[in-house]
Amino acid sequence: MTCILGVNAFHGDSSACLVLDGQLVAAAEEERFRRIKHWAGFPSEAIRYCLREGGITMEQVDHIAVNRNPTANLMKKALYAFAKRPSLASVRDRLANSNQVMDLRGTFREKLGVSHDQVRAEFHNVEHHLAHLGSSFFVSPFDSAAVLSVDGFGDFVSSMWGEGKGNRITTRDQIHFPHSLGLFYLAMTQFLGFPSYGDEYKVMGLAPYGKPTEMEKMRTIVKLTSKGHFKLNLDYFLHHSEGVSMVWDDGEPRIGSVFSDRFVELFGIPRRRRDDPLTDYHLNLAASLQEMYEEAFFHLLEEVHLRTGSPNLCLAGGCAMNSVANGKIFQRSRFTELYIQSAAGDSGGAIGAAYYVWNQKLGNPRSFVMEQAYLGPGFTHQEISDELEKRSGELTAGNCTIETIDDEGELCRRTAERIAQGKVIGWFQGRMEWGPRALGNRSIVCDPRRADMKEILNQKIKRRESFRPFAPSIIRESVGEWFETDYDVPFMLQVYQIRAEKRELIPAVTHVNGSGRLQSVTESQNPRYYRLIQAFGEETGVPLVLNTSFNENEPVVCTPAEALDCFLRTRMDVLVLNNTYIERKEADLLSTPPEGER
Repeated sequence: MTCILGVNAFHGDSSACLVLDGQLVAAAEEERFRRIKHWAGFPSEAIRYCLREGGITMEQVDHIAVNRNPTANLMKKALYAFAKRPSLASVRDRLANSNQVMDLRGTFREKLGVSHDQVRAEFHNVEHHLAHLGSSFFVSPFDSAAVLSVDGFGDFVSSMWGEGKGNRITTRDQIHFPHSLGLFYLAMTQFLGFPSYGDEYKVMGLAPYGKPTEMEKMRTIVKLTSKGHFKLNLDYFLHHSEGVSMVWDDGEPRIGSVFSDRFVELFGIPRRRRDDPLTDYHLNLAASLQEMYEEAFFHLLEEVHLRTGSPNLCLAGGCAMNSVANGKIFQRSRFTELYIQSAAGDSGGAIGAAYYVWNQKLGNPRSFVMEQAYLGPGFTHQEISDELEKRSGELTAGNCTIETIDDEGELCRRTAERIAQGKVIGWFQGRMEWGPRALGNRSIVCDPRRADMKEILNQKIKRRESFRPFAPSIIRESVGEWFETDYDVPFMLQVYQIRAEKRELIPAVTHVNGSGRLQSVTESQNPRYYRLIQAFGEETGVPLVLNTSFNENEPVVCTPAEALDCFLRTRMDVLVLNNTYIERKEADLLSTPPEGER
């Protein structure tokens, strides 16, 4: 048996995965264990989990694949440093990070508490964007496809594309530092008052509320050039000259401001502070940002299709999380088939690095397709029972009833009935999802028919920005009946228009522009979640539910203890832990919240 451990280390969304003889048996982000969003550093807990899940020890690992190669593009880095002379602090920070990535053998011994002899694996540094490309193509259902990676930066590159055929990827072109669509999106995200790492999705959700009135200014910043390329007007940025502070060690990743004073002058208003109100101008800037991103993205896609001629597209990189743009690929490009795996961003680089080694470096044929994302920890009935026994006093004080329902049909019917009554359900089952989306195993599930459900959720549990939409999970057979595009969306990474006649039936998951970021669910991918949605459809005539992540301003819950913590500290009505059904008695869904929650 060949054992490959893939890691994304010393970067945001640190993660690990385990591939045994070409089969992906485990994958998880470090944030789920550390309980710090987007945790950056060495993914020791994710590695320990993967080894446990695979039933192996560190000594049995043959290859360790890292999704960074600091020696890539050295000549371009040297020429850039000679011409631009970036600040010494910036150079020092990047050298320190590169040294950490290149010297992981010692880090493995130190962080995992193993001896020198126990880390016998061969280490492979896979270039960042090659790992992204591999993370999509090597686990896709396509024998051949165009492959594209777009993100901020990695190994001095922001975009890379090529062709995948069989067990090999051939790169055809790339866009180098300092030009980056990801960095452009980050700059506007920061300017609009969303400073945390990974906040770009919030601005994407804000964009439909505005109009793209500021395209002239956007096109001053981003210039489309030949061969699908784009260039940033560097007068509006700092990363190429002064450098940008980045913190990637053992905690929440942080990135300093990437835009210059000229950027502020161009838009004529100061940078919005986090708690400042959002004006119409802010909304229009968000809409214009999304429109500019799409112009550049589809300009690049046109070249990729022209040069490859493939009808199939595999997409990866942080920008592949832009589900709005992804949902327009069939309308605005000539690609007719699309695959994006559930962890398209940097965490997914762990999978890409592992499969690049397995398929391309070791020459093995492809034998695995990622059709579902349930690759994290799962828990037995006994483990759940033990946790409930420890928490019995808290549950009694919370006026909760506890019942074991072994009949899956009855469990789904009872839960669907409560959803239809307007209850807020914590739904915890099976193995945790891989990637940022809750896909029915660590989800909060509600009635999509209630126009007030967004307000209820934000009041009772999520406490997040009111403009952010909630997503529908729908049984696959009904997608074409409810959405204008009928296609598989297993990982909730495409936004499609909801059919006009259906929108008023599901207001809680219909965005302001009539769209929805759907998850299509098949019985083979997730039998129990499928049956829950099916039961809700039988109860109401609507074969979809509102699905949001099981958390409260924290990483998605991983363990039964974390699920109970979230249930008890919020005003959730029902918690389903595998076959255990917990309900608050006489829960008043619409009651006035306590003073401290207003």
